[in-house]
Amino acid sequence: MCDGKKMLYVHGFASSGSSGTVMTLRSHFRDWRVVAPDLPVDPFEALELLRETVRKEQPRVVVGTSMGGMYTQQLWGVPRIVVNPSFEMSRTLLFNHMGKHKYTAKRKDGIMEFRIDKKIVEQFKLMEKSQFDGVNEQEKGLVYGLFGDKDPVVNFRPLMERLYGAERCFIFDGEHRLNDKVVKKNLIPLINMLLGGTF
Repeated sequence: MCDGKKMLYVHGFASSGSSGTVMTLRSHFRDWRVVAPDLPVDPFEALELLRETVRKEQPRVVVGTSMGGMYTQQLWGVPRIVVNPSFEMSRTLLFNHMGKHKYTAKRKDGIMEFRIDKKIVEQFKLMEKSQFDGVNEQEKGLVYGLFGDKDPVVNFRPLMERLYGAERCFIFDGEHRLNDKVVKKNLIPLINMLLGGTF
């Protein structure tokens, strides 16, 4: 593993840092360290953990999917890729995910279940009000978006195109969740492009 070769992956709702996407990235980027923390349920705690991870690890690129894409968009100052970002988590949770859930991938702390309640929804709603406040000309040069053309869950490509430019938003043949095929065919080449072919 080479010094300085670090990538941060930010998982989506009900997932963890041991998701299949993380495994695929680690398998491909063998001489890189892929950092993938398990996120707290509270969005402000999760974002602070991620910002502290960026400060500590200084990754050369951050990749976030779905809910993780929402967090990743707010990690100012570092090159990043948001995949099918879910920028209205409060609405998604309120109408589809209230109550108890099981994590779909194993967490380091051993916790297997979590609960979404009105307090968590309100926290997401509060975060959503300021999630784009840091977008400026410098940030517009650091972010790429990747969007499934058959995503049945969210579609924020028009918003990303307005914020960051249509030329920085790419479409792949697929749905909301990533699979190995999409990671290898679409995400990994985009990572390579973002870092100027340094892989």
